[in-house]
Amino acid sequence: MGKLQEFDITFTNNKVVYGPGEAISGTVKIRTGNSLQYKAIKVNCQGSCGISSKMNDTSWNLEEQYVNSTLSVADKGILAPGEHSFPFQFVIPAAVPTSFEGPFGKIVYRLRATIDTPRFSKDYKAQKPFYLLNLLNLNVVPDIEYPSYAVTTKKFSYLLVKTGTVMLKARSDLRGYVPGQVIKLATEIHNKSGKDTGYVLASLIQKVTYKTKRPVFDLRTIAEVEGAGVKAGKHAEWREQIIVPPLPQSALAGCSLIDIEYFIQVSLKSPEAVVTLPIYIGNIAVNLSPSRLMPSSPVPAAAAGVTPSAPPVEFPDYPEDELCAGGIVSEELPTKSHSQQDPTGQQVTMSPSAFSHAPGAALPPCHGRPNASAPLFCVSTGATIPFFTEGNVTPVPTSCSLILPPEYSSWDYPQEPPPTYEESCSTVNSSFTSGE
Repeated sequence: MGKLQEFDITFTNNKVVYGPGEAISGTVKIRTGNSLQYKAIKVNCQGSCGISSKMNDTSWNLEEQYVNSTLSVADKGILAPGEHSFPFQFVIPAAVPTSFEGPFGKIVYRLRATIDTPRFSKDYKAQKPFYLLNLLNLNVVPDIEYPSYAVTTKKFSYLLVKTGTVMLKARSDLRGYVPGQVIKLATEIHNKSGKDTGYVLASLIQKVTYKTKRPVFDLRTIAEVEGAGVKAGKHAEWREQIIVPPLPQSALAGCSLIDIEYFIQVSLKSPEAVVTLPIYIGNIAVNLSPSRLMPSSPVPAAAAGVTPSAPPVEFPDYPEDELCAGGIVSEELPTKSHSQQDPTGQQVTMSPSAFSHAPGAALPPCHGRPNASAPLFCVSTGATIPFFTEGNVTPVPTSCSLILPPEYSSWDYPQEPPPTYEESCSTVNSSFTSGE
């Protein structure tokens, strides 16, 4: 840097994760070997979103800005040889979205310090990112404490002349979860045919919509559980669990260019049948106190910045023989594979308390932690908080490979979103026939 030996930005208490309305403060540190004349020393705080229709393209088609404030910490003078410190402070606006990064766009925040020098001299710049976490309180989403439910019936033909019917029903215990919680999934399959079904698959899917002129849908399978098929003429039940990994919350309140949704998709391989359960991923868990379960006036969804797409509380009435075994003894389906396994092949077990370092913070146990005394903020799908630190500990990059199934990166662009609730949760009266 010539005359400049050090030019850096440090945050107060080494803090790098902030919330809306908080004050972000720190110091610009400068060390010079010789005298350095300057016109001004400024610090700029900026946050913005940019999206593109091309993957990993930084030439954004659309942009929007959330904060752009500049503070002059020193006006015209000469820096004597040695060390100099200039404090700064900014207040983050109350309505700013959570940091996010994806292949077609990102929401980023950063501080930039500049030393403006006289004409014909070199200006100096330093930059450091920080991260915003705008907490989503699941309790403001109407009916979030009730199960998400879907059922479909598939009629099909086999052996050219025979026909059969398979009913697929799925239910999650809640409609909203936070990282570290377990999604309890119950599936029923009633095979009223003379042919065995294919395997059953449950997937946690993230759908990110980039709202360009022609919207791009980024679909990712976060976790998968595979169960065995159902024998001819049998009724089977399959109960499984999916641990919610550290994920960006549903929606991105304050951002009009990027939207995030989550689904539990349960499907049969043969005959092909699919149901979709919309769910929310948030930062503040659902309060399941007795008063929460009493009838009350729902809080408007607009308060959460999200529009509920889950089914109504009152489940539709289906014929009794379509919803239960109808006198046939149910059998329990075994699980064949689970993507949330550690290298030894054992299913991962994580306690929600491992994620409770701070309200809404997702801090799972990670592999290869370089400093066990400093909890790490783990990377996951779309998360742009790759660093976590406390006190004077230097931020370190982290990863959490246990949440990524092998097929994690094998998607194509663009993709159509999963079927809507109305499309997937069809009743027995909307069944259709297909050859096989």
